[in-house]
Amino acid sequence: MRRAIINKRIKDQFLERIVYKDQSTIHGNGLFARVSFKKDEYIGTYHGSKTTENNTYVLWVYDEDNEEKAVGVDGENLLRYLNHSEQPNTVFDELDLYAERDIEAGEELCFDYGETPD
Repeated sequence: MRRAIINKRIKDQFLERIVYKDQSTIHGNGLFARVSFKKDEYIGTYHGSKTTENNTYVLWVYDEDNEEKAVGVDGENLLRYLNHSEQPNTVFDELDLYAERDIEAGEELCFDYGETPD
C-alpha cells in the first residue's frame, strides 16, 4: 500500500480546489491538476455506488493478483473524468489516487486503465 505524503483524506467538495474538468486532447472531458503534486502525493478517493455492470465511469478494483474483481464503483465525483494513458501520471491504490510522478498545475491527470473486464 502506498504512503501518501499528505495523510489527510480530501473530501469530495474540496476536490475542485485541486483538480478540474476540462476538454481533453486524449478523449472528451479530462481531469486536470489545479495545483502541483509531488510523487506519491494523495490526490483523492474515487467515490460512487458499487456496481456489477460496466459503463463509462466504472472503476474496477481487483484483488492483489489482478485476477478477480473485488468491486466495481460507478464514479460520482470529479475523479470519474480521468482518462487512460500508457504513460500515466497517477495510479490507484484500491480507490485512492496518487501521483505516480511529480505533476505540474495544468497537466491532465490520467492512469492506465489496464485490461477491460469481461
